[in-house]
Formats: sequence, C-alpha cells, structure tokens
Amino acid sequence: MKRVLLVGIALAFLMLGYGYRGAVRDPIVRRATVTLPDWQSGGSLRVALLRDVHVAGPDMSPARLARIVEQVNALKPDLVLIAGDLVSDKRVSTHRYSEDEAIAPLGGLRARFGVVAVLGNHDHWRSTVAIRRALEANRVTVLSNSVLRRAGLIIAGADDDFTGRADPAALARAVAPLAGPVVALSHSPDIVPALPPRFSLVLAGHTHCGQIALPLIGRPATMSRYGDRFACGLIREGERTIVVGAGLGTSLLPLRIGAPPDLWLLTLKPRAAQQAQP
Repeated sequence: MKRVLLVGIALAFLMLGYGYRGAVRDPIVRRATVTLPDWQSGGSLRVALLRDVHVAGPDMSPARLARIVEQVNALKPDLVLIAGDLVSDKRVSTHRYSEDEAIAPLGGLRARFGVVAVLGNHDHWRSTVAIRRALEANRVTVLSNSVLRRAGLIIAGADDDFTGRADPAALARAVAPLAGPVVALSHSPDIVPALPPRFSLVLAGHTHCGQIALPLIGRPATMSRYGDRFACGLIREGERTIVVGAGLGTSLLPLRIGAPPDLWLLTLKPRAAQQAQP
C-alpha cells in the first residue's frame, strides 16, 4: 500500500511538472486566412491576435511577455489586437506585478496600423482605470463598447461580457451608419449570439481552450455558458467566423495540459478577391 501511495505521489509531481512546462513554453503561432465581405481593399492585412496574457508569477513575468512581443514583431503584423485579461491575481501566484510593470512590455509591439485592445474580467477585477491608463501609456488604443476604423476595417470592441459590461446593442448602433467590413474584438466569445450578421468576424479569448484538456475526458471547464460551442479554435457558423485562442498566460493554476499557449496570425482578405482566385 505504501508503494502504491509513493507511486501515486510521484505521478502527481510528474503531472504537475508536465503541466507547468506546458504553461511556460513558447506560444504556438496559429495561422488562418479569413475573407471579409464589403471590403474595398485591394490587398490583404496581417493581424496578430493576442489574448489572456495574465501577467503574474511564476509562469508569466514581464520578461517572458517581452520575449513574446519580440516573437510577434518577427511575424511583421500590420495590426495587433488584444482580447483582454492582461493581468492575473490567482491565489497561487508567486509574484503580483503592478499594472505598469505588467503592461509595459506591450509598448514594444510594432505594427503599422497600431495596437487595439479590450479589457477582460481580470482587468476589471484588478482596476479598470489603472489597466486602461497603463495600456494607453504604451500606445495601445482601448475600446469599450465602441468602434474605430483601422486599415479599412471597422473594429468593434466590446467591453467584458463575463462581468456584464458588454453592450452588443450599442456596438450594432455604432456600426450601422459605417461602410466596410466589421471585426468584433471581445474578451469572451459569449457575445457572439447577440451580434447581428454584419459582424462577420469575431475574435475572442477567455476560454483558454480549457487550459487543461485531458484525453478521453476533454475540457473540465471553458468558462463559457455555451459549453464547447465557442471553446477553441477557428469556428464557422454560417457566414460568420469566430476565432478563439488558448491565450498566453494561465488562470487559477500555472498549468497547461493539452491546451498550449498560442497566438493567431490572421490574413484578412476581401471576399470577392478570394473567390476570384482559381
């Protein structure tokens, strides 16, 4: 019996080590091409999508985030979008960084059309004002149920749905008089069913792709009221594309199993131009 107990303890430590190693590995770059309607651009646009940065010790230090920023810059994106949760206050954190410390590395992002972000639940739980101020000090434009135009796109940034701050109706009203393709940026993908069809591309995070996805068992949790519908990856629903990633940092525990950290590099093209290709 004692031997069985020792074997069980050893396996538990091995699993913890494996999960921590998965949490601190370099993020996978996932790539996809998405065509958009109502876009008069003659070319394409490279968009880097980051989310769930969760700066906190032991797994996501500002130094590690700075290395990820270098990785993003090497992809030469035209535009960088960040889908919230810049910080983490998990109870097992070994170090809590200030808002300025956590966000400062993002000031190193380089993209000709800039960097745009929305806030997530952890950002609001920490300090809405301080997180927003730190982002703006590092040349990151923050949207809160508002829209702006960049590179021919209408970027509609939702505030956080998980904490009840999202206002899809306000986004729809803001977009209505504008011409061009609409890209929605939201921390949680749960906003998707409330958006009108014109929002043809929705970029989100929050689910961490489960963060722990076990063989046979799957994802114990996705933090989405829609279960696995928007849990992970590139999702097509009719004419709409939803992209939900695993994110960069961790929540609750500094472990990742079966859901490695990732970022997305999306190539956006006008739909008519794509259809014309042989």
